[in-house]
Amino acid sequence: MLELRHRGSCPGPGGAVAPPPREGEAAGGDHETESTSDKETDIDDRFGDLDSRADSDIPEIPPSLDRTPEILKKALSGLSSRWKNWWIRGILTLTMISMFFLIIYMGSFMLMLLVLGIQVKCFHEIITIGYRAYHSYDLPWFRTLSWYFLLCVNYFFYGETVADYFATFVQREEQLQFLIRYHRFISFALYLAGFCMFVLSLVKKHYRLQFYMFAWTHVTLLITVTQSHLVIQNLFEGMIWFLVPISSVICNDITAYLFGFFFGRTPLIKLSPKKTWEGFIGGFFSTVVFGFIAAYVLSKYQYFVCPVEYRSDINSFVTECEPTELFQLQSYSLPPFLQAVLRQETVSLYPFQIHSIALSTFASLIGPFGGFFASGFKRAFKIKV
Repeated sequence: MLELRHRGSCPGPGGAVAPPPREGEAAGGDHETESTSDKETDIDDRFGDLDSRADSDIPEIPPSLDRTPEILKKALSGLSSRWKNWWIRGILTLTMISMFFLIIYMGSFMLMLLVLGIQVKCFHEIITIGYRAYHSYDLPWFRTLSWYFLLCVNYFFYGETVADYFATFVQREEQLQFLIRYHRFISFALYLAGFCMFVLSLVKKHYRLQFYMFAWTHVTLLITVTQSHLVIQNLFEGMIWFLVPISSVICNDITAYLFGFFFGRTPLIKLSPKKTWEGFIGGFFSTVVFGFIAAYVLSKYQYFVCPVEYRSDINSFVTECEPTELFQLQSYSLPPFLQAVLRQETVSLYPFQIHSIALSTFASLIGPFGGFFASGFKRAFKIKV
């Protein structure tokens, strides 16, 4: 009996001796708990394997080439990488801003072409990522259908815009009248044709990937074409509705970089380790001030505040009108604490300047998330580490 007790065995009903506990088994149901935890660990390991396998299935895209002009590389060869990046960004920024001013001087039509060009370039970049990632699968008609759908969606969005703003020109051309009259039906028919071509292009061994790229194309169209259409709609309401928001985003990007470069210490978001709270906050206040001043300057000129109209007699766009109250100086009473500081009770402002505060705030708080989105997108496809 002592030996049986020592081994942990005891007689069961009918004198039967219960088997000794197995190795690692504890009394009081601990074995069940341990076996359950072992199962959970196995499940976690399996999911971990699936996650790592999914990450390994993401095709690696060749890194982008360094397209910095050789003359800049030679001129800045003696600088550290940090200051070299500073000067390259600064020179290219000034160049692009100068070109932007030139396009503004050329008028609203050139700005519209600029927006369309940026739209096409963005679409090309995103579609190219998909093509470079999966070109080895030899997907039939992928790029052809992607560009076809871009044409269809642009025709749908801009057909009615042309009819609204080029009415006098459209009325003179019978062929254009037909396209405008049946614009929505033609748009629907063109999309159905592309849909049928996609179905006919399906290959048995690539079904899932082809539907994935089909969705890729449509999401890209939603992001690029929809936004560019709304931007052009704003442009036709007056260039100021285009210039102040766009320039606020540009200003926020530049000033956030400057504040982060000189004062950045605290990381803002893990997705973009180089972004800092100092840059984010400095960019916010700088953008609000810039937008307020830019709104004041632009509100003085009909060229920027008047809606864009097409005149068939001179075959050109014109921006001539009587400015609305939004672009006429008005007196505003200052709060008591500002009256004590500025030593005046009222101030003359354009009402649009108040709108600019909201636009600048949006550009400062929401605009950076577009950059974070792009960073996450690049890291997902191993373009950026």
